[in-house]
Amino acid sequence: MNKISKLTLMVILLSPIISSCIPYPQESNYNDFRFLEFDIPQMQAGYEKGEFTAEEVVKAYISRIQSIDASGPAINSMIVVNPDAIAIAARLDEERASGKVRGPLHGIPVVLKDNIDTHDKMPTTAGSRALKNSFPLQDSFVARKLREAGAVILGKANLSEWANFRGELSPSGWSGVGGQTKNPYILSRNPCGSSSGSGVAVSANLTMLAIGTETNGSIVCPSHANGIVGLKPTVGLVSRTGVIPISFTQDSPGPMGRTVTDVAICLSALTGTDSTDVKTLQSAGHIQPDYTKFLNKDGLKGKRIGIYQDPLGANFKVDSLFSLAKKDLVAAGAELIKIEQLVESGTGNHSFEVMLFEYKNGLNQYLQSLGPKARIKNLNELIDFNHQDSVELQFFNQAYLEMANEKENLPSESYQKALKSMQEGAQTNGIDKVMAELNLDAIIAPTGSPAWKTDHINGDSFQLGSSGPAAMAGYPIITVPMGFVEELPVGISFFGLAWSEPALLEVTYAYEQATKHRKAPRFIEDF
Repeated sequence: MNKISKLTLMVILLSPIISSCIPYPQESNYNDFRFLEFDIPQMQAGYEKGEFTAEEVVKAYISRIQSIDASGPAINSMIVVNPDAIAIAARLDEERASGKVRGPLHGIPVVLKDNIDTHDKMPTTAGSRALKNSFPLQDSFVARKLREAGAVILGKANLSEWANFRGELSPSGWSGVGGQTKNPYILSRNPCGSSSGSGVAVSANLTMLAIGTETNGSIVCPSHANGIVGLKPTVGLVSRTGVIPISFTQDSPGPMGRTVTDVAICLSALTGTDSTDVKTLQSAGHIQPDYTKFLNKDGLKGKRIGIYQDPLGANFKVDSLFSLAKKDLVAAGAELIKIEQLVESGTGNHSFEVMLFEYKNGLNQYLQSLGPKARIKNLNELIDFNHQDSVELQFFNQAYLEMANEKENLPSESYQKALKSMQEGAQTNGIDKVMAELNLDAIIAPTGSPAWKTDHINGDSFQLGSSGPAAMAGYPIITVPMGFVEELPVGISFFGLAWSEPALLEVTYAYEQATKHRKAPRFIEDF
């Protein structure tokens, strides 16, 4: 054997040892991106100055998706990239050149969670192989509003399959269609869900904005775990038409971005009454045409903020960050008040019953809306498909689908009783009562614990969460970065009364500007 071949053999034999000693590629490798951490005002300023075009921006984001999402650290946040995205961006550039700018979202890349319908070349799957080739017959209300505003729908994001309401011991961020999404801060960690891909795509700078959906925690948890801002609006502020449902009473789409400003801009474009979603009729008189006007750096001065105690004590590292956050809030002029009890005991059980009833009704209606050629036409067929499929049930079951399928059809006396008890426990005798008695402007709590390691055997490992009260009431909640535990981001949630988005955006913007905890992920292999 000659010297060259011996050397080659030695390199081959030692390469696993060498690679294990070399630090995982850091920021300089994967964060060398022209538009890294850009916000919407920056992007619009660049468009106006002619520094770049929407077509160039979209091409850059697609290239980054190919190099970071599909390869490199392979964070796997996207299910599909819109094949028409570049052409759409080019048309928007032509509009701008002719003097027509639709608004602050003109030419801005947006990713949709893949349970939001688009009538184009992209299917809407909920992450399920049963809907792998399902092409809805029309745009969702959300997709239509974004197109009208000039946003470029860049693609569809992976999610916890069926928005994480399919079965027990599910690992967040996994779907039969999309596989497992990774947390971009530490790749072995979980991105939380169900809007997993939406949160990861925004955090990793694969898009400027994403739209998630939440029943209970599915926007705020992945936003917290991926170090971004996420807002679940009051139920009815944003239409659910064309969104694969869980709960008519608790579901809402909402914006996810890297800044409160971007989230406020996006929310302004999403609102509007919709005759096909009767919940939105209640929003008349509460819609604000421009939510950015409430962004105030001094927005915490004189505010009375309640502290939701239940999530505290589960993780001392999170408690330490929360203690620092409280000091920051006080320094910014807020007064903090402890809350002993926020919702009535047993409200969570009523909420689960409501979800099961509404899941059966809503899912059957959605599947029927796909038309006579659809592969799956009802919940029975979906359950049968999963039993026969080789992938769907390999990690967890479909207990929630089966439990929902056993419920009575609506209207039902049992359903009405559960609904009434839930709303009384969370609204009338819960958030409404507490905020009135204590004269509060908002309520705060840690959003969650640092991301756990993804586990396909035991499922998720939640230590704490604070989304329940707002979810059960149907009220708004927003999370913003609160700091880091080692390399993992942690968020703080602000929530309040129905239609209180202006007040929540004001205080969260003031907190964000005073602290600025957001930092881009470094794609660390393990920790």
